[in-house]
Amino acid sequence: MPTRMLKPETAERLLNMLAGIAGIRRMMIHGPGLPKLVPYGPARGSPNPHSDRKAIRVADAEIALRVQVGMVILEVEDASAIEEIRSLCDAFFTKFPYQLQEGRFMKTAPTLVDYAKYGPDADTTLIGLADPRNGEGPVIIRMER
Repeated sequence: MPTRMLKPETAERLLNMLAGIAGIRRMMIHGPGLPKLVPYGPARGSPNPHSDRKAIRVADAEIALRVQVGMVILEVEDASAIEEIRSLCDAFFTKFPYQLQEGRFMKTAPTLVDYAKYGPDADTTLIGLADPRNGEGPVIIRMER
């Protein structure tokens, strides 16, 4: 978790570096939303021009950023990948600090929203990534390992 919001170019570099680590199972970016239209106030419904709403390329997949990148949540297969992630982050975040927290930050069992969106036989890599307010699904990047 960086102490600042990341620009799209910086987030793209970080995510591409993280995508090269073998022990990462899932990645999720989290932060404040970047709506296409102003959601409330006197300008409600008008276009919301924001310089951070861009498309980035991560591991040969085009991803349209719908949030400002404020936190990157990773699910790792085992604890051996954490030291590699820590050394990568130490080298990457030189101009401002970051925090690396260990714990369970993604859902591991299907929720009611997951059941409603994906059905009873949902892919386990999609568990906890469903947003009930968003019509679009998560971006899946399959890494060849």
